[in-house]
Amino acid sequence: MIKSAICELLGIQYPVFQGGMAWIADGKLAAAVSNGGGLGIIAAGNAPGSYVQEQIRIARTLTSKPIGVNIMLMSPFADEVADVVVEETVEVVTTGAGNPSKYLKEWSAAGIKVIPVVASVAMAKLMTRLGASALIAEGGESGGHVGELTTMVLVPQVCDATSLPVIAAGGIADGRGAAAAFMLGACGVQMGTRFLSAYECNIHPNYKENILKATDLCTMVTGKRLGHPVRSLRTPFPRKYAKAEYGGMSDDELETLAEGKLRMAVQQGDIQNGCFLSGQIAAMVKQEQPAAEIVQQVIEEAEQILRRANAWVK
Repeated sequence: MIKSAICELLGIQYPVFQGGMAWIADGKLAAAVSNGGGLGIIAAGNAPGSYVQEQIRIARTLTSKPIGVNIMLMSPFADEVADVVVEETVEVVTTGAGNPSKYLKEWSAAGIKVIPVVASVAMAKLMTRLGASALIAEGGESGGHVGELTTMVLVPQVCDATSLPVIAAGGIADGRGAAAAFMLGACGVQMGTRFLSAYECNIHPNYKENILKATDLCTMVTGKRLGHPVRSLRTPFPRKYAKAEYGGMSDDELETLAEGKLRMAVQQGDIQNGCFLSGQIAAMVKQEQPAAEIVQQVIEEAEQILRRANAWVK
């Protein structure tokens, strides 16, 4: 079975990360992924430290395997969560939406492996210099906050720019995507949208149904005007937001318009007013499965593809 440098670094069985999806990736889902041999990640999002601590402790009751916490650095609770991961001896922290340099020394001293999400070569080089343990190179095909470059373009450039292990993210949902990522130089993959279909994922049934019924053109990106674009399913709210974004609405009004919309989708399944974050790969997510089965299936598919590669090219 496929193993790589990231497996040895983190003490995990397979080089598969579960994405840190805000208000979605909780302790139960993270534990299920870790028990399946991957790295389960709890999303801090905009939640306070007490919520994150609760989810870490839930995960600890369900698994003895390594787990991670994703910290969105633009959150007003980032400082709180930064302390919580140290108190709770979390094995891995992934970061997004900012520069984690102010926390790196404390986390490293606590034995935490710090793996920032990067969307550019410049950020990859900076994080390497500052002492990150590995990097997640995330292309714009992903759900949630996105960058400009696609995964196919970003991953090999980041691999060339750093000596650290690189995990590929964005547009990966099966063994074919994982095999392609390995060929681009990555030593692991991170998947978010694929795990929305996991039995252990506690999103509202409406959310899960929309993912399972998605088509290839089902997503759109909003928020570019404010400098933090977000990819979501093409439901009524993002359509409304897109019109407001390029209408006469002020930046402050736009920010207010978007508040709480993800939680409406996750917890209430509000089709009209919720924002259902999703990657472009949603159309390839076809069925509900246990999280451990998803991890195993992706790795088995990738292994078979890589073994047969010389049958396609002579």
